[in-house]
Amino acid sequence: MAQGTVQVTHTGTSRWRRRTGEYASLAAALEAAADGDVLTVAPGTYRENLVLQRAVTLRGPEGSPGSVRIAPVDGVPLTVRASAVVQDLHVEGQDAAAPAVLVEEGTPELRDVRVVTRSAAGIEVRGSARPTVRRCAVDNPAGIGIAVVDGAGGVFEECEIVAAGQAGVAVRGGAHPRLERCRVHHTSGSGLSATGENTALEAVGCEVYEVRGSGVQITGRATAHLTDCDVHRTTSDGVTLDTDAVLTLADCRIHDIPENAVDLRSRSVLTLTRTTVRQFGRNGLSVWDPGTRVDANQCEIFDSTGDYPAVWVSDGATAVLDSCRVHDVPDALFVLDRGSRADVVDSDLSQVRNTAVSVSDGATAQLDDCRIRDAATGAWFRDHGSGGTLSGCTVDGAQTGVIVTKGADPTVERCTIDSPAEAGVYVSAGGRGSFLNCRVTGSGGYGFHVIDGSRTTLRKCRTERCARGGYEFADSGADAASGAGPVMEDCTSDESAGLRAPAARETAVQSASHSPGLLGGVPGPRTEPEPEASAAGPEQPARTSKDVLGELDALVGLESVKREVRALTDMIEVGRRRQQAGLKAASVKRHLVFTGSPGTGKTTVARLYGEILASLGVLDKGHLVEVSRVDLVGEHIGSTAIRTQEAFEKARGGVLFIDEAYALSPQDAGRDFGKEAIDTLVKLMEDHRDAVVVIVAGYTAEMERFLSVNPGVASRFSRTITFSDYGPEDLLRIVEQQAEEHEYRLAPGAAEALGKYFTLLPKGPAFGNGRTARQTFEAMVERHASRVAQLPEPDKDDLTLLYAEDLPELP
Repeated sequence: MAQGTVQVTHTGTSRWRRRTGEYASLAAALEAAADGDVLTVAPGTYRENLVLQRAVTLRGPEGSPGSVRIAPVDGVPLTVRASAVVQDLHVEGQDAAAPAVLVEEGTPELRDVRVVTRSAAGIEVRGSARPTVRRCAVDNPAGIGIAVVDGAGGVFEECEIVAAGQAGVAVRGGAHPRLERCRVHHTSGSGLSATGENTALEAVGCEVYEVRGSGVQITGRATAHLTDCDVHRTTSDGVTLDTDAVLTLADCRIHDIPENAVDLRSRSVLTLTRTTVRQFGRNGLSVWDPGTRVDANQCEIFDSTGDYPAVWVSDGATAVLDSCRVHDVPDALFVLDRGSRADVVDSDLSQVRNTAVSVSDGATAQLDDCRIRDAATGAWFRDHGSGGTLSGCTVDGAQTGVIVTKGADPTVERCTIDSPAEAGVYVSAGGRGSFLNCRVTGSGGYGFHVIDGSRTTLRKCRTERCARGGYEFADSGADAASGAGPVMEDCTSDESAGLRAPAARETAVQSASHSPGLLGGVPGPRTEPEPEASAAGPEQPARTSKDVLGELDALVGLESVKREVRALTDMIEVGRRRQQAGLKAASVKRHLVFTGSPGTGKTTVARLYGEILASLGVLDKGHLVEVSRVDLVGEHIGSTAIRTQEAFEKARGGVLFIDEAYALSPQDAGRDFGKEAIDTLVKLMEDHRDAVVVIVAGYTAEMERFLSVNPGVASRFSRTITFSDYGPEDLLRIVEQQAEEHEYRLAPGAAEALGKYFTLLPKGPAFGNGRTARQTFEAMVERHASRVAQLPEPDKDDLTLLYAEDLPELP
């Protein structure tokens, strides 16, 4: 069969209807063919717009995949309006207003078709069409990968969206496709998207990854059901539901998400079964608005990479967790706002850095037969109207088991609190609460510690082996209202003294003016042993300011930063010399703001700045202490001030570097202890203005907001230094330095390839500047090792030269 021809084979038995032959064009062959005919297309490029209106088979030659290109100048390259079979074709489209493959009617089958296009959609299915699409691939960086619209359906098996300029798979207008074992990646919009009433999407065994939007987005009354699917490596939320959306996730895995793993709002409903959520930057489950609900059964949420609660329920939403595990997270469950509710049954909350369960602003939480282990606080009911019930739960190894403050009124029954480092139960600031048949054992502080005349009710409770006593009640002083204080009935302790048995309903208020309160059991600031002072006096700096400035100058890029640091250094040096000469010296505020993206050298410059100040005699040591929000903000009342003071003391004589400082002042600061850290820091900077230099750092926009909402902080900083992103040339120099340091060399052409690579590399939120350059070098070394390991006797050039082919693929 000649190139550029089409062979038509008629499959019928009537000789007079036989149409076997070769045709010069696809259009002519299609015109001659009838239902059941097979059209075998010779290799070549066909600039035709094909329309299949009969139940024929259109295929490329066997054993030559991709050899037949359907590539018209404009319009739709392939339209299917019948139950035809299309296989082994390569379809290319150029029309931004039209799809590359359009399926409008029938139940056709598309097999092993590759669509490489810059069209509105790679494959569009509409109307009454119900195709079966198998092992097809779509590469469409200009538009949607696969669009199923206007009531259409179909089954997509083992298909792949290689790239999409918008959504990978978009379903709307009442369509209802099914995806099986498909892969969707490198999309600029959502991986899977379904929107509109009566729209439904089903996916089984699929993978969605490397997505610049949300991995899965269901909105506008659409429904979806995902089974055994993976969603990971997105730049936005993993799964998003909005406006009456309904989604079921069964046996799915959501991980490596920089934002919320799952975010649902506006009356959306989510059901999760045997699904894991891990490595998320914000909330694992984020649930908002009245009527919004999530039901999770046998799920696991763990390994947070951020500083946010794993499960967040607010603005009247509801969450139900049944037989779930939440662990290795900053906070496990936060329920906020009147009307919000969380029901947790037979679940484990463990390895929680701060609070396992937090209830505030009138919200309600119900925990039945749950286990809380290794948390700073087991459960905290924070304020008026907040409450709920803990029933049959255990709290093991917490700092404090249960905290009730500011008028909150929970019911805690049949619960055991074992080995709390501080109090088992702590009630203050007018908190209430009823405790029935509860037990506290092995407390490092008190079993039950109730202060401020809080009207807490204790019935049939027991304490054992509590270091400071089983029960401690401290009133609020002379102003306490008559009759205020806890109510005790039938409570016991293993202590021989310290507990009196009041009559029924008698208010038991024991004077304890010496009580240290909640912080009584909090250890003092952690201090490291100081080295013995040398008889020769304070240690002299190892390097002069000139030496340190030389290291600063050797850093790649950062020209404006170097000028700023030199200007500061010159001001300080000249001021020092003026003072030596008996002249007045200008006051130089040494505290700085560093703004810029991660990986631009902020920490390195801070370290060198401290060393410069030490060499000039401005600081005693010049060492760097780097902290972030998690190091400064505590979970208990007053503990934040302790942590902040501790960090300040460690930095005495040097530089306190606070990375992502804007996290101390979140927009929802009313519910946060970050303000206490800021207030403590401002006072310490004022009281010890010559002892420590403070540098706050973070993204440019966030730091501008941080300074604008904290005038007390802004007044302490006189200068902002902006760290610009590295350009391709700077990143290339970093790779060259890494290569030289590790005894590698760039082969001819490798430097040019690296420059082009860094130019094309996406500069999204995950871009790490200098870290990205180092990771690129490490990836080159790994690929070099894989290549050289195959050589029987590599020489020195083989072992040291890195080639362009060793570069990793662009994401």
